[in-house]
Amino acid sequence: MSTETTLAARLAEDAAERFLRYVRFDTQSDEESDTYPSTDGQLVLLRLLREELQQAGLADAAIDEHGYVTATLPATVEDAAPTIALFAHVDTAREVSGANVSPQRLRYDGGEIQLGDSGQAIRPEQSPELANHVGHELITTDGTTLLGADDKAGIAEIMAAVAYLATQPEIPHGPVKVAFNPDEEIGRGVVHFPVDTFGAALAYTVDGSTAGELQAETFSGAQVRMRIHGRSIHPGWAKGELVNAIKLAGEILGRLPDDGRSPETTEGREGYVHPVFLEGDSSEVELRFIARDFENDRLAEHVAFLRGLAEEVAAAEPRCSIEVEDRIQYLNTRDGLDQHPEIIANLEEAIRRVGLEPKQTAIRGGTDGSALTEMGLPTANIFTGGHDAHSEREWICIEDMGLAAATLVELAKVWAE
Repeated sequence: MSTETTLAARLAEDAAERFLRYVRFDTQSDEESDTYPSTDGQLVLLRLLREELQQAGLADAAIDEHGYVTATLPATVEDAAPTIALFAHVDTAREVSGANVSPQRLRYDGGEIQLGDSGQAIRPEQSPELANHVGHELITTDGTTLLGADDKAGIAEIMAAVAYLATQPEIPHGPVKVAFNPDEEIGRGVVHFPVDTFGAALAYTVDGSTAGELQAETFSGAQVRMRIHGRSIHPGWAKGELVNAIKLAGEILGRLPDDGRSPETTEGREGYVHPVFLEGDSSEVELRFIARDFENDRLAEHVAFLRGLAEEVAAAEPRCSIEVEDRIQYLNTRDGLDQHPEIIANLEEAIRRVGLEPKQTAIRGGTDGSALTEMGLPTANIFTGGHDAHSEREWICIEDMGLAAATLVELAKVWAE
């Protein structure tokens, strides 16, 4: 067994144990909240992580008023190696509950994986990566909640890597910063992050998927909110008077194309618009969309398309009004990272050192790295081994967690060289 394989196996067990502990914290974020972090549950895990970093020997581990946990692993080389940073987020997505997670650890021997008595199953035809993990140990849910590998796997892998490096002072590396943050899933992960005083020259989010993958490119994202105002009256006397805001929302949704411009009909570098929230009554409705694309001009076209739908529906019913607001949530990391090719080159070398062939892909989504890059901290993304995020069928391979943690160790060494 090679040294890299031995290290990955050692770190896999540590990362898995940490992960199984972290996923039991309910850290779902809340877009409707006006606090930061948006939920108290995130702070519970963030405080635990600060304590664990201190116990691992990172003496300056701290949590600030926004919930950001930061720490520094001091350099073991005298040469001026750049300070690198590793980021992961504690919150989980709103689509599926993150409360009372009951993780299942199992050896995968092929076929479907039944998730307890929930009626849910992970099927190879729906999760193609599963076929590559026959004979491996996996962690799944019981089918009633998400798992939280997005991004508690990244947290566990960072913790395993820095805890290992802290006990191995003979390993050459420069300063390694660690940062754990809330609210990534609602687009606010690093809005208050102190980039200017953090002291890192470059960063990596550990928030990817398939082992060996890395990303230097993300979607650009925008949110579009529509507030639809109808005309209310008692339904018994509604003839010729009532304008139902719910029906107007249905009109807008009904005009979305069936054969394109949606997540369920696009892939690769195709962008989309996606309704994500609907709330209200017959008098007033709020309808929210997200728009995504790799090119900023096409993102603007998606936003204009949604505005056009609202204008068409409003024009057909002059007694209603529809207010539309849009905002950019994040931008593609590509432009920032193109100016620093060594960030990707060194990551590719680290991945090769753990026995994998690096594969650069583009994220059909965003990460905190999108915002960090725009804020002046160029940030690429690293795999975690997690799959089918934001669903009850989420799963992760323990061996891949070890490979991710080992990649972080090798990455610190590469930058010192």
